Amino acid sequence: MFYEIVSLIVRRMSAPTDPRTPPRTPRRTAPAASPDTSRDASPDASPDASSASPGGAVSRPRPALDWRLRFGALSLVWGFSFLLIKVGTDGYAPFQVTFGRLLFGTLVLVAALVWKRERLPRGARTWGHLAVTALLLNALPFSLFAYSELTIPSTLAGICNSTSPLWGMALSMVALSEDRPTRRRVAGLGIGFLGVLTVLGAWQGFHGLDAAGTTMALLASLSYPIGWIYIRRTLAGSSESNLSLTGAQLLLATVQLAVVTPLFTSAPTHFALIPLLAVIALGAVGTGFAMLIQYGLVAEVGPTTAQMVTYFIPVIATAAGVAILGESLTWSTPVGAAVVLAGAALTQSGPRPRSSARSRTPVPASTQADDQT
Repeated sequence: MFYEIVSLIVRRMSAPTDPRTPPRTPRRTAPAASPDTSRDASPDASPDASSASPGGAVSRPRPALDWRLRFGALSLVWGFSFLLIKVGTDGYAPFQVTFGRLLFGTLVLVAALVWKRERLPRGARTWGHLAVTALLLNALPFSLFAYSELTIPSTLAGICNSTSPLWGMALSMVALSEDRPTRRRVAGLGIGFLGVLTVLGAWQGFHGLDAAGTTMALLASLSYPIGWIYIRRTLAGSSESNLSLTGAQLLLATVQLAVVTPLFTSAPTHFALIPLLAVIALGAVGTGFAMLIQYGLVAEVGPTTAQMVTYFIPVIATAAGVAILGESLTWSTPVGAAVVLAGAALTQSGPRPRSSARSRTPVPASTQADDQT
């Protein structure tokens, strides 16, 4: 669900917001400060690159679990998130589901901060920007998806979520000077939105479709790229660690929901067990642990490969909704979803900039970061 979010959080410490403004050089810390910081320094490094460092450099230990298995696990976790939202809203109000999700996700990241002996960011300016990103990337879209699934199936919500790369590319071409429109990108956007119309059954006048629920799901998907662009304009070059920034962001989103939820819902009189377990799993596994897995993937295989999880999420969400929840499926849903994903893939494809030297010397993260949203 936040496939690009985490990739951009990992990369935002190096991505410049404007070509006229040189990126800030990240503050180097002592090697003993954090045993894992060397892994985050080069997100595009391959699994074999670390063991072939020149000059007798100490090799980083390989992860115990192959990245392909973690990639598959992440696809399953995020694909099932829409099913968990649906089950959670069967017993609790949407704001309560979102609050629980953020709470349990925050607890996982706080535990990771304690384990790694890292601290939350400092500075009022950083916290102010994180409050905005928490709203745009967590509190608002999570709440909109929860409300949308009151009236639309989880399969449709998962497919609407897959439009985020399309919204992101369209907005970045307007708001970010380094993302310039090309024929390939424009064609991808056109194909992608044609797929959206196919999913929605535009030729039938959107018959049988709940307009409010679908609109909320699409707005949730639109909220993500707005948040990504805000990050690139405000927090690029931050010297804080990725885990610290994300932990603070989820913490602020939890506080926001803690304030809003009592205003729109009353406290539950009883706690339905199955929906409660769904909310716990959605937060702890689908939000907290999933983000930690994504960090490792981005650091090991790079954001481009890690971001491919985008194309598996709607497939798994659809399969889970049909097989487990018994949701109906018409031909236009999978066909339209395939067209959406093809358009999204086209907008993000194209020639990659070649490295000036394919040497075995480590390359700074600022020169390796992908420019995809």
